[in-house]
Amino acid sequence: MEKTPNLTVDAVIIEDDRIVLVKRKNPPFKGMWALPGGFVDYGEVVEDAVQREAREETGLDVEVSRLSGVYSNPRRDPRGHTVSIVFVCRRVGGVLKASSDAADVGWFPLDDLPDLAFDHRTIIDEAI
Repeated sequence: MEKTPNLTVDAVIIEDDRIVLVKRKNPPFKGMWALPGGFVDYGEVVEDAVQREAREETGLDVEVSRLSGVYSNPRRDPRGHTVSIVFVCRRVGGVLKASSDAADVGWFPLDDLPDLAFDHRTIIDEAI
């Protein structure tokens, strides 16, 4: 059987010139900050997947505002070829709290971001 890329989603949640980032609990990039996101389940709509991942990792309920981009560089994830569909989202409820595979979560000023995992700095720059 032929190999195909894995499909992921990432959420860019911006409010008052701040963005939500999660500290990764697991490899790759364990301990680094990243956008909330993860793998799309088989049979799942990508907009539902990004809402689920945001809720699982941050405790926030989000609404998709717009598609930001699709990132498909085969070298963007050391685990293998992964394609990420990125959505700009807005918070509509919930309480910010790390859970799932996030070691920590927080709001960061857009003009003072930490080093980020994967290609998430590029994703954020292009989203804003």
